[in-house]
Amino acid sequence: MSKATCAFMLAGCCASLLASAAPLEAQTPASKQPIHLRLVYLGKNYREPTPLSFLDQVVGDKGIAGARVGTADNNITGKFINQETDLAEDILPEQADIVPEAKKVLDAGNRLIIADLEPTDLLAVADLPEAKDAIILDVRTSDDTLRGAQCRGNIFHLSPSNAMRADALGQFLLYKKWTHWFFVHGVKPADLDYVAAVRRAASRFGARIVAERNYTYDARTRDTDTGHQQTEQQMALLTQSLPDYDVIFVVDEDEAFGDYLLFNSTDPRPVVGTQGLVAAAWHPAFTEFSGKEMQRRFVRLSHRTMTERDYEAWLGVRIFGEAMLRTGATDAKTLRDYILSDKFTIAAFKGEGLSFRRWDQQLRQPILLVGPRALVSIAPIEGFLHPRFNTDTLGYDEPETKCHALK
Repeated sequence: MSKATCAFMLAGCCASLLASAAPLEAQTPASKQPIHLRLVYLGKNYREPTPLSFLDQVVGDKGIAGARVGTADNNITGKFINQETDLAEDILPEQADIVPEAKKVLDAGNRLIIADLEPTDLLAVADLPEAKDAIILDVRTSDDTLRGAQCRGNIFHLSPSNAMRADALGQFLLYKKWTHWFFVHGVKPADLDYVAAVRRAASRFGARIVAERNYTYDARTRDTDTGHQQTEQQMALLTQSLPDYDVIFVVDEDEAFGDYLLFNSTDPRPVVGTQGLVAAAWHPAFTEFSGKEMQRRFVRLSHRTMTERDYEAWLGVRIFGEAMLRTGATDAKTLRDYILSDKFTIAAFKGEGLSFRRWDQQLRQPILLVGPRALVSIAPIEGFLHPRFNTDTLGYDEPETKCHALK
C-alpha cells in the first residue's frame, strides 16, 4: 500500500470520527455539571521499619502515592462520563491526636475515607458518632482481631488479614509436603497477631510446629566491622539443637532479624513468613494478568516501585470509583449497599474480580507468594476448594467468624 493511499485512508477515518462525534457533543447539555466523588485519605506518618541496607528505598509516600494513581485512573474514565474524583490528603504526625482531625473531616460532610491508620487510631475514628454512616477503607492493618471480635460495621479491610497470609503459606507448604515447621518469632505487639495466625494455620493444614522460639535481635551489631560474623553466630545458635524440620517459619514484622535466617541456619532450610517467601497482596516482581502495565504506570507517575500499601490505596480509590460508575451516586449509603451486593466486583490485576466478605467486610483476593525478586506461586493453591469462592479458603470463613457487629 502506497504512502498516499495510507494518508487518504487515515484522513477518511478521522473525518468519520469527527462526524460521528459532532452529534454526540450536540446532545450533551452544556450546563450539566460533573458528578464529584469526594474522598479523604486520612493517615499518620508512623515510624516505618528501618531498611536493612541501602538496597531498600526509604519511602515517605507509601500508600498515598497509590491513592494518587488511583485518582488519576478514575478520572481517565470519568472525563468521558462526566464524573470526577477529588482526593484530599490529610496526613498527621505520629504523635498527633487523630480524633479532632477526624471530627473535622466528618463535620465537613466527608463520608468516604481511605484510612492509613494503625489499629488503635483506626478504631478511634470508626467509633466516632459522626462516622457511623461513613465508609472507611482500611489500607494498612492485617490484624485478625479487627476482622473478628473488634470488627466495626463502617470499616472495610483491603489488606489481607494475617490469617489469610498464614493460610496462603500453609497451603503452599502442604502442597510441597513441608509439614514440619520450626517457628521463630519476635516478641513485639506487632508480631503477636501473626503468631496466632501461624499457629492456627499449622492446626488447620495438619502441619506440626516441632519447635518454637522467640527472639530479640540487637541491631547495634549490624554495622560494626564484625557485624556479619556476630549475626552468623547468633543465627546458628538460634537454629541449633532442634528436632528435624522442613522449613523455618519466621514472624518479624519490624524486619529486625528475619532476613538473617536465610543461609545462616545450622541446617539448610527454606525460610517463609515475613521474610524469605512472603504472602502479599502485591509485589514489584508481579507481572501476570497485565500486572506489568500497572507496575509501569506506577513507576512512571511515582518514580519508584509499587509497594503493597500503594496497591491497597490504589484499590481503595478504584473501589469507590467503580461503585460511583455503576450506581451514578456518591452518597455513602448507596455506595455501601452496592459494594456489599452480589453485583460488585473490582478488577485488580489478579485474574479474577475481587469482592467483599459480608461477615467481616474483608476483601477476598488471591495472595501472591513471592521471594525477594520473583513470584513463586499464587494462593489459593490448586486443590483447595470452596463451595462459593476458592479465595474463602484463606482466612476466616463465615462459620468461623468472631465478628458479630455485622449480624
